[in-house]
Amino acid sequence: MCKAFPPSLPQLLIEDAVRAALLEDLGRAGDITTNATLPEDAIANAGLSSREAGTICGIDFARTAFALMDPKLKITALVRDGARVEPGEDIARIEGNARAILSAERVALNFLMHLSGIASYTAKFADLIAHTNARVCDTRKTIPGMRAFAKYAVKCGGGSNHRFGLDDAILIKDNHIAVAGGVAKAILAARAYAGHLVKIEVEVDSLKQFEEALSVGADVILLDNMTPELLEKAVKINAGRAKLEASGNIAFDTIKAIAETGVDYISSSKITMAAPTLDIGLDIEIK
Repeated sequence: MCKAFPPSLPQLLIEDAVRAALLEDLGRAGDITTNATLPEDAIANAGLSSREAGTICGIDFARTAFALMDPKLKITALVRDGARVEPGEDIARIEGNARAILSAERVALNFLMHLSGIASYTAKFADLIAHTNARVCDTRKTIPGMRAFAKYAVKCGGGSNHRFGLDDAILIKDNHIAVAGGVAKAILAARAYAGHLVKIEVEVDSLKQFEEALSVGADVILLDNMTPELLEKAVKINAGRAKLEASGNIAFDTIKAIAETGVDYISSSKITMAAPTLDIGLDIEIK
């Protein structure tokens, strides 16, 4: 189970996404394979189970897919989002109309496998730095239209969320700095523009830029592609004044050393863009 159990996503968001996915899959004529081969009144028991170890995310997506196909289906979740599972472990049971179960199967599994993959990949990173105070966090590199769900999956895996979009926090990057005329100028301009509740983060790639960012009161400083040795120096210079985020070259074999430098956050697009799906299957028994 993840350290802090993530809050549930709004059901309306889930239902809209699942409904669109079902419409995409069912097309104009519905599931012609299932309708052609199964009697209309056939009843089945089905089980969702994990084929490999991982962290589950997307139970409500699967539940919604089956419920939209047939509200009379009985759906019993056996684990919650954020749960760690072993190979062969049952995740949920579905009982009712066989046609509805099979027609919703792929949409339910697509959401469940993709989101559980992100949660599982995040958990692997989080486990490697659990002995430190650093937190692994995501980025805006997500599949378009899936960001809220991907970031929820990151939380299920024990990670933290970075900004959700361009409108909820200021992140000054190298191109902003180049046009603005320097780190300090960019931060001061952002401070004059933003409301008092908006956090200002700036990306730096040298200790000189880092000290400049500190001198004008950046809330968060992103230390881009710095070695652990440079990160340690930055942490010492910082002395707790700003939150520090490390980014670049984040991998299973590098994150431990980065976390042990004392940075607060380690951001990586890999947890949302490179995570493999978790292998989950649906096994059915016709009554």
